[in-house]
Amino acid sequence: MAGACLSSSCLSFTTKFNTISLNGPHADAFRSLSFSANTSLNLFSKGTVSVNPVQMPCRRSIVCEAAPTKKADSAAKRARQAEKRRIYHKAKKSEVRTRIKTVLEALETLRKKTDAESEEVVSVEKLIAEAYSAIDKAVKVGTLHRNTGARRKSRLARRKKAVEIHHGWYVPAPATEPDLVATA
Repeated sequence: MAGACLSSSCLSFTTKFNTISLNGPHADAFRSLSFSANTSLNLFSKGTVSVNPVQMPCRRSIVCEAAPTKKADSAAKRARQAEKRRIYHKAKKSEVRTRIKTVLEALETLRKKTDAESEEVVSVEKLIAEAYSAIDKAVKVGTLHRNTGARRKSRLARRKKAVEIHHGWYVPAPATEPDLVATA
């Protein structure tokens, strides 16, 4: 096997794999191996690769992870607290949405009625009071921002007023011009 040549343009094996040389069309594929510690850079320019066997001692490899698998105690506590808060806030928001949806459905039903009485608004006002309470509680505990709570309450009030105007139970007061006070 020593000194045997399979093809002069491809591979030449000498002294039982002590040296492997690559020539010809496949040499470009090995130019990117210039980072290897067992190869010399000047051989790549000629199109040959020199590989020498290296005896490595038997070692056990240690795998290091970039991120620790266990969180710090304070981080774990914050994660637990955040999860509790998320579930609590989710329930509060769901309650607010349900109450608002109930009020809007009641108002829509009342608006579609042709023979609706003004006393029927009382039941809707109770639903609106419950929705206001749920919104205020959500704002109080920090689930909703106070401006969001005010906006939602305002929308409910405007919808109620629109239904009252639709049926003629509420007539907006005409806008009066303010009296101009002449100062001398």
